[in-house]
Amino acid sequence: MGLLRIMMPPKLQLLAVVAFVVGMLFLENQIQKLEESRLKLERAIARHEVREIEQRHTMDGPRQEAVLDEEEDMVIIYNRVPKTASTSFTNIAYDLCAKNKYHVLHINTTKNNPVMSLQDQVRFVKNITSWKEMKPGFYHGHVSYLDFAKFGVKKKPIYINVIRDPIERLVSYYYFLRFGDDYRPGLRRRKQGDKKTFDECVAEGGSDCAPEKLWLQIPFFCGHSSECWNVGSRWAMDQAKYNLINEYFLVGVTEELEDFIMLLEAALPRFFRGATELYRTGKKSHLRKTTEKKLPTKQTIAKLQQSDIWKMENEFYEFALEQFQFIRAHAVREKDGDLYILAQNFFYEKIYPKSN
Repeated sequence: MGLLRIMMPPKLQLLAVVAFVVGMLFLENQIQKLEESRLKLERAIARHEVREIEQRHTMDGPRQEAVLDEEEDMVIIYNRVPKTASTSFTNIAYDLCAKNKYHVLHINTTKNNPVMSLQDQVRFVKNITSWKEMKPGFYHGHVSYLDFAKFGVKKKPIYINVIRDPIERLVSYYYFLRFGDDYRPGLRRRKQGDKKTFDECVAEGGSDCAPEKLWLQIPFFCGHSSECWNVGSRWAMDQAKYNLINEYFLVGVTEELEDFIMLLEAALPRFFRGATELYRTGKKSHLRKTTEKKLPTKQTIAKLQQSDIWKMENEFYEFALEQFQFIRAHAVREKDGDLYILAQNFFYEKIYPKSN
């Protein structure tokens, strides 16, 4: 092959190189088109499945509304923050749904936009509350918190979530956009080909690693108000804290994901019975790992920590971590390095009037 290349005239060598480059660009373009077609097909299939269920419901004709048992009427929403081990956790929900008899539905928003239009908010709330065929249901997707009380519903869904150290989350997302992960390794990512490290990006003041990119976990918990997405808003952080305490059943942290799963299994066994053991032994628990990820240097971390945006996102993270650890401390006991869920620790007495 080397001899053949030497014997080729320079013009032919140039033409061969050009032809190769053009061929590779054409191939990449075709792969991208195939991926887009696959996504369109997935959406079409999902719409068809929904229509089939709705048609079956309509064909049943008017009937007395069935009153679901409280556990059967349960809906959980996991409005997952990107790059917080959300795929690892969601895989557990998928693995358990057949055994524990509930439905799992992915909320697929266009371009992963976390803010729904007002009309989509109404549709979503209506679906969640009235789609009895999908109850009990576990919904997950990259969608910011939505207050169901605004829409006059009687029973709100149960919100759960997981958050992560802000800088670690941003570093993971930065390399994910360039190298992808081991979940779909062949998929071309938006920043593929960019070999610049996160340290180099920060040193050069790049946009993909700017402090503004840290502003994500706060708005996800804050919700659909415009101020939630105003980067650096103190009101948004306070609202996010309020929602975390008052509107979320449980919020875990990526760094202590197993404990989060253990608490969910103890509190909501209807959905999560067997989740802890599955996480410890299952093959899918750590399925999605960002490839080519390089840890940032202390200098890079120190530079990001000078930002007011980091200080706010980190304050929110520390707030969530403290709350999670408080809940855990009152729910488990440690023995020989392992955690055990506490048994019921209350009972009823002095019950009156006495029965004869």
